[in-house]
Formats: sequence, structure tokens, C-alpha cells
Amino acid sequence: MCGDSGYTGLEKREEMATKRELRYLIAEKPSKLKQIKNKRELKWAKRWEHAKASLRAKVEHPFRVIKRQFGYVKVRYRGLAKNTAQVLTLFALSNLWLKRKQLLPAVGSVRL
Repeated sequence: MCGDSGYTGLEKREEMATKRELRYLIAEKPSKLKQIKNKRELKWAKRWEHAKASLRAKVEHPFRVIKRQFGYVKVRYRGLAKNTAQVLTLFALSNLWLKRKQLLPAVGSVRL
């Protein structure tokens, strides 16, 4: 489970205690990093935080496409099945939108 520093303490919440064993990749608060005195540990911690942040950033791109390119900002509830189908379709289309530069050169060519 990934999240920013607002999710700190997620593993302590009672509703999460009943869930199966999850690995939490939650960002540390900057004040927590400032407490590290050992330079080697601080360097490792900053690299680890950078890796977690880059993973979160990759997840945010499809949401930008759905909101900005497709205009899916406000949603009217049409039923769980219809809304789920629409969101899944939008995420599939956003994957195509993000890969359009790799897909367009292959339009006229034959691949074996």
C-alpha cells in the first residue's frame, strides 16, 4: 500500500488490523528524516524516499489523463456496476493515451 505522509500510522488503525499482512510504502515526514544523524543512513533514507515518490508519481499520470483529457472531474452516481465499468474503461483508454507515441508509428507497418 503506497501513500504520502498523510497516511502515517495506517498500520495502527483498527480497520487495517483485520486486513491481511500488507507492506506499507508510506512517505516519511521531513522532520523524521532530519532526526537521522548518521550520514550513510540519511543518504539511504533519502534514496528510499525518492524511490517511493517516483512510484507514486507514475500512478498519478493516468488520473491526470482521465481528469484533463477526458473531462472526468465530477461524477453522477448511476449505479455501482455502471460507474465501475466507466472508470475501468477510462483507465484502459488512459493507458492507450499515454502510449500513443509508441503505438502510432506502428499503424501502417506490418510486424511479424
